Amino acid sequence: MRRLLLLAATTGYQIRSFREAVEKVGVRLVFATDRCDRLEDPWWDAAIPVRFHDLPSSLAAVIAECGGDPPAGVLAVGDRPTVLAAHVSAAFGLSGNPPEAAQASRNKLAARRAFASAGLLTPEFEVLSLSSLPASLPGVRYPVVVKPLALSGSRGVIRADDEPALVSAIERVSRLLRTIDVAIERDPAHEHILVETFVPGAEYAVEGVLTGGALTVFAIFDKPDPLDGPFFEETLYVTPSRASRELQQEIVTAVTRAARALGLHHGPVHAECRANDRGVYVLEVAARPIGGLCSKAVVLQAPDGAAVSLEEVLVRHATGERVEGYAQLDRATGVMMIPIPRRGIFRGVAGIDQARQVAGIDDVTITAKPDSLLIPLPEGRSYLGFIFASGEKADSVEGALRRAHTTLEFAIEREVTLAP
Repeated sequence: MRRLLLLAATTGYQIRSFREAVEKVGVRLVFATDRCDRLEDPWWDAAIPVRFHDLPSSLAAVIAECGGDPPAGVLAVGDRPTVLAAHVSAAFGLSGNPPEAAQASRNKLAARRAFASAGLLTPEFEVLSLSSLPASLPGVRYPVVVKPLALSGSRGVIRADDEPALVSAIERVSRLLRTIDVAIERDPAHEHILVETFVPGAEYAVEGVLTGGALTVFAIFDKPDPLDGPFFEETLYVTPSRASRELQQEIVTAVTRAARALGLHHGPVHAECRANDRGVYVLEVAARPIGGLCSKAVVLQAPDGAAVSLEEVLVRHATGERVEGYAQLDRATGVMMIPIPRRGIFRGVAGIDQARQVAGIDDVTITAKPDSLLIPLPEGRSYLGFIFASGEKADSVEGALRRAHTTLEFAIEREVTLAP
């Protein structure tokens, strides 16, 4: 039986979805994850232990485990595994992205430079080093956005409208980059901060795959909530997009050019962009599928008419099948990533049954664990859960998601800290 190697963090939401997908395709799944390598198979899944910051040792571990029976394909879930996935694909002679392209795709400074060199619309930007932060930045055109180079999910992204706000944002992002959970990644990119001019406009996400450099788009998502700052917490994704056909084509063209500028060639693509009267600004092109449980909002139609998940199509693509015949269902879908309203200890949620009874709602999933500490953006990196909806029109899906959210009541207790 053919094997698919999936590289992921141990906490990835999509693991179960890929398990289900490989069973339908008839492929055996092999994991490589950044779990403890001192315990023997702690999760009982025979995963290969790797360290995403240690590429040589991790690549050697994968080759040692799979060299006698190479996988038919490689996929990565999440940003950090994409670089190792590119190295593994190259080592086994599989279709994939060049390692340097995968590396550039997850570094905002490298991406900005590549986009600017390719003639794409790009905000003015400046990079700062944590080791020598300036007291001020004369000549900056406000508003600006301060962001880490290699954190995902809008973590650490802050808008500043004047110099005092900019100084405060830089200090806040610097503290975040020095926290243990960020420092443990051992990524040199975390030693720098990007400051770029704020790009106004509506924001969109694009989901698809590259095959030999050609982009197949599965979905364009509207992000109907204004993302103007000071923080940039994404909440709603709704597809199909209500943007004009002309704008959607501009988005696809810009994302294609941006992927080419990075050197991405083969595999999943998740892109983010903004559009205004100047055109389309590509914010990022990640060499991975959409994160978390949001992929449930991408339901595709197979050439035989059957509805299939995004993960199933990605498995088929990774193992060499053609997927150009898969297209979005003639039905609107959407997801709300439930925002964290305030910092505190999560005790529970009421109103889930009422939310599920709202017309158009398919499911409500709470992923936050009881008694855990909730941290909102910009320091936080997770959501309370997800609400999924579907319907005939995008407007009705958006309305259902908003109505369902209003029925939920979250019990969040104040965090108690002990004085030294």
